[in-house]
Amino acid sequence: MGNAIAMIELSSIAAGINTADVMAKAANVELIHASSVCPGKYIAIVHGGVGAARAAMKEGMAAAAEYVVDSLLIPNIDPQICPAIMMTTRPDPIGAVGVLEYFSVAAAIMAADVAVKAANVTLIEIRIGFAIGGKGFVTLTGDVGSVRAAVAAASLEEELFVNSTVIPRPSPQLVQKLI
Repeated sequence: MGNAIAMIELSSIAAGINTADVMAKAANVELIHASSVCPGKYIAIVHGGVGAARAAMKEGMAAAAEYVVDSLLIPNIDPQICPAIMMTTRPDPIGAVGVLEYFSVAAAIMAADVAVKAANVTLIEIRIGFAIGGKGFVTLTGDVGSVRAAVAAASLEEELFVNSTVIPRPSPQLVQKLI
């Protein structure tokens, strides 16, 4: 479909639902995520070509008006980002596990893109704000050195970084919970 992603985070759920509809209709994009998130906000994310994502973002921002909390446009995302947001990845095998935690959803998505471009890792998931206080976190896997490099690179990229960890040999029980 393309290699760009656009996201708008809103302080109103009603305005968020309308904004998601406006973004989906504005250009040839796929609405990959649209839902309420804690604490009472709404996130709309579209994926498509750069021009289409930019057009959807412009129309969405106009519709969202004073309810915009945050926004994001990444013109050249890694192909792993959208499946990780949609929670459709099934990496096999699971090696070392890295976790990156951020105070914002936009920061988590940007960090995931940085991480996968910095080292040979596979995204497990980009968790978006629901039941985690509006935060975002990224889980990824690969060999220990690659996971450490990806986590280090993504940790430096954003001021809204909270914490990270690298688990060299995760327990099988944890792996089952992650996938």
